[in-house]
Amino acid sequence: MIVIINPNSTASMTEAMVETALNAAPGTTVVGWTSTKGPPAIQGEQDGDAAIPPLLELVKKADEAGAKAVIIGCFDDTGLDAARDLASCPVIGIGQAAYHAASLFGKRFSVVTTLDVSVPVLVANISSYGMAQNLGRVRASGVPVLALEYDRENATRQVQEEIRMAFREDDIDSVVLGCAGMVHMVDNCEDIPGKLIDGVHAAIKLAEIF
Repeated sequence: MIVIINPNSTASMTEAMVETALNAAPGTTVVGWTSTKGPPAIQGEQDGDAAIPPLLELVKKADEAGAKAVIIGCFDDTGLDAARDLASCPVIGIGQAAYHAASLFGKRFSVVTTLDVSVPVLVANISSYGMAQNLGRVRASGVPVLALEYDRENATRQVQEEIRMAFREDDIDSVVLGCAGMVHMVDNCEDIPGKLIDGVHAAIKLAEIF
C-alpha cells in the first residue's frame, strides 16, 4: 500500500492525485488521505508550518498501518524531513521527485508554480537538494492554488502561458509543474515545446521501487 497524504484540507486535490497515481501505476494499491486539520491550501512558509503537525499525525498512522511508502502530496515538500525522521518506510516529496525526474531530461529545468509567496520555499528546497545548478528559474503564474480546483479553465490557461514563456526565455529542457493542483496539465497542454514534469507521476514511480 502506498499512501498519498495531502497536507491541505481540500479533498478534491487528494482525489485528483490518487487518480493520477492509479493511472500511472495500474495494479498498485494507492490510497489518499486528506489532512482535515490542515489549511485549505498551502501557499508559502506560514501555511506550510501550520500544516506540519497534523501531517505528521497521518504519516505516523500510515507507517503503523504498514505503508510501503508515503508520498507527501504538496509541491513545497511540506514537513518532508520531519516525516522521514518519524517513519520507517520511504517518504517521498512530490517536489523532490519532480526535480530528479526533470534532471533526466536535460541539464536545466524551470518550475512554474502558483503565487510569488511560494517561490522562496521552492528555491530553498532545490538548493537543499543540491540541484541549484540545474535550475533555470522558479516562476509564479499568479494563480492561487484553489483556483486550480474551482476556476480550472482560466487557471489552466494562465499557467500554460507561463509555461510557454519559460520555454522561450529560460534556456531549459523541461518545466516542472510546481503545484499538486496542476496534475491534470501533463496530458492537457497543447503547443508546449518541451517536456512537462508532474511530481505525482514522478513520486508514484519512485514509490513502486520499494
